[in-house]
Amino acid sequence: MGAQNSVHAGKAKIDANVDFTHKLCAALRLPSLRSTGSPLSLIIGSLCIKHPNLFGGSEKLDVSWDKGLYDSNVIIAFRRPRPKWLSQKCFVIQHSFSPEIGVHGTPIDNFSRSGSGGVNLSRISVGLDRNEPATSDWSSTTSIKFEHVQIVNDSWRSITRDIDGFPLTRSGSPHDNMVVLKQESQYTKANDHSFYRFRMQIEQGIPILSKWLIFNKFKFIATKGVKLGPAFLLASLAGGSIVGDMAPYQAFAIGGLGSVRGYGEGAVGSGRSCLVANSELTFPLNKMLDGAFFLDCGTDLRSACLVPGNPAMRQGKPGSGVGLGYGLRFKSPIGHFMVNHAVNDFQQRTVYFGISNLI
Repeated sequence: MGAQNSVHAGKAKIDANVDFTHKLCAALRLPSLRSTGSPLSLIIGSLCIKHPNLFGGSEKLDVSWDKGLYDSNVIIAFRRPRPKWLSQKCFVIQHSFSPEIGVHGTPIDNFSRSGSGGVNLSRISVGLDRNEPATSDWSSTTSIKFEHVQIVNDSWRSITRDIDGFPLTRSGSPHDNMVVLKQESQYTKANDHSFYRFRMQIEQGIPILSKWLIFNKFKFIATKGVKLGPAFLLASLAGGSIVGDMAPYQAFAIGGLGSVRGYGEGAVGSGRSCLVANSELTFPLNKMLDGAFFLDCGTDLRSACLVPGNPAMRQGKPGSGVGLGYGLRFKSPIGHFMVNHAVNDFQQRTVYFGISNLI
């Protein structure tokens, strides 16, 4: 499914990985978001350059580039050495490009798939991350960043309105600017029979200038895993809400892999608030293969009408949904492979295929 290579150039290390997942997805007749004639679009890959001693004082420079089928993400991170008992600071520059399918994509095939809405986010951020020294159970990260979010179509041209003529940004221009203060905390506790994890994230938009976004966004996810003999039960509850200024692309998108399976990405709904529950029971079939049964459900808590332009209502999204199904988990030396077969409450079936932990 892919190939990886590492090269040392002086003190720097270059890691390259190329993955041909798209060809496997095509063989399974999974839907494509949009067609393109470029051969490079068929490749999923990553490139990482690490320098452990940039200026001779153990300063670390990491440059990474991840390319998906229709998205990309570039991160430049610079760290100065600090004692482990002090907070670790990192200066970060990031540029990401991705289609906004979760909010502006069009649900099709009884909501089992999401077609491209022709709306893409180009996001540039510059700021500082601060990781506090971790205790045995708690870890936390604080960051402050300037973000510039631009809306473009599939031809990379700036746009201000969607196909129905509603604004795509809060400012009404092709872009939004904001300074975001983010606090993320995580609690983890585990033993031989179970584990528990709780993660909370709060984002605050700071009004440096009058036209910049002012908002407070809260997200959480609680996960519990328990061994039941040879089987393993995993359950999670996730949710969030946003108050204040809001652009449509900031809405919580519900549906898809990692949310409510059986639905396309964002096909359940997109709102100012959300609540999603997942449960999955996995059991061994042999040393390399596990079976799984799962049940997912999610709701926008009737907050879709509070999103500017109400894109969910215009796209006919139900606002709540349930998905259930089964799958296989294949463990190999090069990575973990996953196939899920899910059905939603419209009796429409969906197949998901994925690869993780590729080495």
